[in-house]
Order: sequence, then C-alpha cells, then structure tokens
Amino acid sequence: MVLTRALRGWLAALVITIAALVAAAAEADSLDSFLTELTPADLVPGADGFGPVRSDVPVAPVLKAGETVAYAFLTSDFVGTTGYSGKPIHVVAAIDTDAVLTGVKLVKHSEPIVLIGIPNSKMVKLTESYAGLDLKAEAAAGGDAHDLDIISGATVTIMVIDDSLVRAGIKVARALGLGGLSPVQPDGPKREVDMAREEVADWTTLAGDGSVRRMTLDVGQINTAFEATGDQRAIRRRERGAPDDTFIDMHMALVSVPSIGKSLLGEAEYQNLTSWLKEGEHAILVLGRGSYSFKGSGYVRGGIFDRVQLIQGDASVRFFDRQHKRLGSLATADSPSFAELDLFKIPADAEFDPAEPFRLQLLVQRSVGALERAFLTFDLGYKLPEQYLLPAAPAPKVVEDDTSEAAAKAALWQRIWKDRTVEIGVLAVMLLVLTGVFFFQFQATVNARTFYWFRIGYLTVTLVFLGWYANAQLSVVNLMALAGSLRSGFSWDAFLLDPLVFIQWFAVAAALLFWGRGAYCGWLCPFGALQELTNKIARAFKVPQITLPWGLHERLWPAKYMIFLGLFAVSMVSIPLAETYAEVEPFKTAIILKFVRDWPFVLFAVALLLAGLFIERFYCRYMCPLGAALAIPARVRMFDWLKRYHECGHPCQTCANECPVQAIHPTGEINPNECVNCLHCQVLYQSEAKCPVVIKQLKRRAKTGSPAPDIALGRPPANHPNANRIKVS
Repeated sequence: MVLTRALRGWLAALVITIAALVAAAAEADSLDSFLTELTPADLVPGADGFGPVRSDVPVAPVLKAGETVAYAFLTSDFVGTTGYSGKPIHVVAAIDTDAVLTGVKLVKHSEPIVLIGIPNSKMVKLTESYAGLDLKAEAAAGGDAHDLDIISGATVTIMVIDDSLVRAGIKVARALGLGGLSPVQPDGPKREVDMAREEVADWTTLAGDGSVRRMTLDVGQINTAFEATGDQRAIRRRERGAPDDTFIDMHMALVSVPSIGKSLLGEAEYQNLTSWLKEGEHAILVLGRGSYSFKGSGYVRGGIFDRVQLIQGDASVRFFDRQHKRLGSLATADSPSFAELDLFKIPADAEFDPAEPFRLQLLVQRSVGALERAFLTFDLGYKLPEQYLLPAAPAPKVVEDDTSEAAAKAALWQRIWKDRTVEIGVLAVMLLVLTGVFFFQFQATVNARTFYWFRIGYLTVTLVFLGWYANAQLSVVNLMALAGSLRSGFSWDAFLLDPLVFIQWFAVAAALLFWGRGAYCGWLCPFGALQELTNKIARAFKVPQITLPWGLHERLWPAKYMIFLGLFAVSMVSIPLAETYAEVEPFKTAIILKFVRDWPFVLFAVALLLAGLFIERFYCRYMCPLGAALAIPARVRMFDWLKRYHECGHPCQTCANECPVQAIHPTGEINPNECVNCLHCQVLYQSEAKCPVVIKQLKRRAKTGSPAPDIALGRPPANHPNANRIKVS
C-alpha cells in the first residue's frame, strides 16, 4: 500500500514536470530558444534588447536604445557544424553593420572532448575570443585572415567552431549587405563536367596540364614558417633533417572525372570508385610522401581526418573514416612512388561544384609541450582544366532527384557494414555459441568447473571485444531514439549505421521470445560482464558478500522500472533532455570512454562497481533502466527452459541461496524478470555435491546397486509426480 501511494505520487510529479517541459522542448535548438538563455549585452556591450527573428534570413536584431546595432545568428542555421559527436555545435554570434563580430557564445554541444579532461570553460573562452573578427578581411582572404588558436586534444572541434563562425558570418554579412559585402554572383552560366570524355593519359601529361596538382614543402620552409609566428616554443622544436629534405610532397586530383580517374586508378579501380559514389558525390585522390603525413593518426581514434579539409567558396568539407579508402597503387607507369595513396569522398550535401576552383587545406602541427601544439596551414589549390568541361550552356541545368538523399544514406551504412566485416563475424560467432549453449543447456552445464570457466571466458570477450574495443554497448537511449523515430517518420538508415548494435538488438528481439531478457543481460552486456568479473575477483580476495533480506530485495527491484518509465516519459517530450538523464546508465563512462571522463561521472560508475563487489550485479538488480525495458516485453516469451525439481523451494533453498541476483523466490519459483540466465541453477540441478534430490538418488543407487538412469540423465525419477515439470528462470 505504501509503495502504491509512493508510485502514484511519483507519477503525478512526473506528469507535472513533463507539462512544464513541453513549451521549452518545442523551441529546442533554435535561435529563439538560445536567445532566451542570453542577454543582449552578452553579444553587444551596452545592448538592451533583441528584436524578432526575421523571416527572410534567420537573424535577430540586437537593439540598443531602440536602434539596431547588430544582428544575432546561430551558426548551425547557415553552415554544417557537425563535430566528433555527430551532432551540431551550436554557437550564437552577433555581427554589426561593418561586418565585425561583436560577441560570440558557445550555447550547446555534445562534443566528447569535454569528457577527456578538457574543461568546457576553456572551449567557451576560446569561442568568445572571436569577438572583434573582421569578416570583410576573412571574405577577401577566403577565411584565412586570422590566426587559428587550437586547444590541444580538441583540434577538430575547434576547427569546426572556427570554420562555422567565419563562414556563417560571411553568409550573414552577404545576405544582409553588411560591411559592403554582397551575395556572390556567378561569373557566368554554370559549367558541367564532360562525363563522356574518357581518354587515358600518362602521369606526365596529367601533371603538366593541371589534372594533378602538387604542393611541396621542405624542412627549411616549415622551420622558416614557424619562425615567422614568433612562438619561441615552436621555433625550438625544429624539424629534423637538412633544410632541403622533403617535409611533404602532396598531390591531388579530382578522380570522379572519368578521364582523370581512369588514367590514375585504372579501369577496374575506377569502376569500384563509381560503385562507391552515389548521385551528387565526388572524390579526390590525395597522394603524399615525405616525413609528414597528411592523414596523421587522429582518424583512428575519432574517425575524422583532422589534418586536411576541402574548401570551396564559403563551404568546407572534413572527411570521416567512412568517406575514405586506401589505394594500393597508381595505374600510370611513369608516376613517382608515394607512401600514402588515399581516396576521399565528397558528400552530396556539401554542394560541391567540380567545375569551380577549390583548395585542400593542410594543417601542419608541431608539439611545443607535453599537451600543447602549434599549428600552420598551407593550401593546395585545384581548378579542373578546361578540356574536362562542357561548353557553357545558356542556362543552368537543374536536375531534381528525390532519391539521391536516400541513396546516399543507404550507401553510407552499406559502406560501414563492409568496413566492419571482421567485427560482425566475431559477433555472429558469439551469438551462435550462446544460442547453442541455451538450446543444449543441460549438456553445457553437466560439468560445473568447465562451465564456470566457459562463462568467465565468454564474459571477458563480451567486456573486452564488444565493450572496450567495439563500443557495442546497448543503451536505453537506443530505445528512446527508436520511439522518437517512430513519431517523426521511421527510417532504418539511422539504426543501420552501427552494425554491431543493430545485430544485437535484432538478436535481443528474438531472444526475448525464447529466453527473456537474461540472454542479453547475463551474457552480452559489457557493463554486466564488468560487474560480474570484478565481483569474482572480489570473492577471490575474500571480500564479504552481502545478501539482502528477501523483503527488502523485493521492494528495491521495482526502482529500475520507475527509472525506465521516467526516462521514457521525458523522451516523449525531449530526446536531448532524456539523454542527459540517461547518464544514470554508467555505460558511457565505464565502457565507451573507458573511465576517461570528468570525475563526477567516473565517481558514479566506480561507486556502482564498488557496490557490486559486495552485492553481485548491484546495478543490474536495482537501477538498470535497460534491464527494466527488456523485462517488460520478455513477459511474452514462448518457452520455459530451466528445469526444477518439486523439492525446489520446499524445503530445498540451495538454488535460491546461490542465485547471483536473487531471482529465485523462497518458494522455489524463478522470477523471469530478474533472471539473467547465468544457468547456475542448472549446474546445481545436476550437482552430486549440492542438490539434495541428486544426492538422495545416488544414495539409493548405492544401496540397491541400480544405475538410476533417470538421475544419470539429469531427470527426476520416472515415478516422481513432477517428473515432467519444467519451470523457467
């Protein structure tokens, strides 16, 4: 009764909270909503008000004594601002009538760099330092009139912020005619690439006519360039080698142009390229040799190439690992040798025009301390030679293709699945092995010691491979995202982007019909594996184990259902807010980020693991919203697999006492909502040392000399009234 009243009160409070959030959620991630969090003086000193957001250009006048002195804008309204997290980095800035930024505020981001020891305040301070940037000079210099200040460890994030501020600011200035800037007008009719031209040429010809462009920097040039910065720490870190030694010799070609692509790649590799590219996509080939790599190693950790970016006009493209392919060799016999041969895909949504000039910007970095770096940028310009272009048409050709976006998304997830073939294969083997164990659980558990070490080994693979290596930890956030997708228009594409997570969810859905939630929670959950393995270690060191009284235990396990229902209800209003509250799951801290995170998150995860040293799987029992979410549909399971004797629970309590998660009632019934299918009860079911029924039958056999075949096969005696009784765990 008390628990029922408490639950009603909790639900009432939840309803009130959701009602209060509805209005705010409707305004999420818009300029209007962010301006409510700022004061006009944050963007323009002395300003006292904001005007309404304009309908033609998404900017809001910043008012001072009733006069418009600047315009506030949100960078993500004008340019792509996606960083490591895959989500936009939202920055609000104000630009005055002379096209100068008067104030900048970082208002929202989901970047993981703040989770690895870099304080958010440092990012905020650097972002605010862009106040005073003259966008007229930036427009004239192609966005490179200012010095780029980088926070070590957050290179890509800061470059995204820098790029979005400069390019969005220039777009706003041109749209509003600020500082004398006006919209860029095309020089003439739009040019088209001649896709029918397929003549093959050698390297000398391609390099001579500009089909392949080159930038060469030697060690002396790099040292001189760093000396010009005046940074004494960078100057002292001179590059090794003679001044005329090659630092980097970088070449670039637009290989999505048929003639160039077939010449450099060869017919077969060019066909592979065209299969990789979808409608509206292009590709460049970048070649490099020398002591400096244009790729670096950052893409291995974060999936993004932080040393190069493509720039065309006011747009820029950064390349992710899914947009990258290595090339083995060139098809041109007279080409020089290169250490790096790489293809980079330019996505369709970049609005790249192959007929217009563009440049590949190279970031050169030099360590100046244990955690600090100095940076320089160099540009490799490219313009497609005239012979590859069709004659100018009197009017631009407009082709509407409603399927291009869907095709691009499909190509993306297909590419990701192909790149992760090995990981998918390992997961498939894990699932097949686990399925075999469940179907033949009696044979698998016949030897207690063998099964114990098999389980320890399987959980270790789950933790190390699925968790720490592949980051394939399922989360309640996945379910909230699914619910949000169903409301806004379901598409498989977003869920197919992570093949290991997708396959696991498919397997979980099937397993719920056969075995309930335990198939995942007990075997495939990396954090569950971490809890159980650390508890095994604790037991080895004689750490005392705590068994909660059944009455208290029974009242604590509903907590996880309340947590899940609360998160799910909040997700109906605001997915970002629900993701914030979903930090009740320590999965991101302990598994995805491997405890490299701000101390409050680490402290929370470690506290749960410490509790698990004394109460095995403490988090799974009482707090896990994912376990609760899986337990609810698991009620529809179709089969009962775990065997029980009539004596289980009356009087025998062996299984109940040894169940790792106290899922067995004192009366002998197994609660399927709490069971993690560890199969320990099936080991005990056959134990000649612990199961009273088996021991009794062994004694009877010893007296009579009968083989007792039923017991030998792990079944109750044929004349037992419950010989055919089977219950589920």
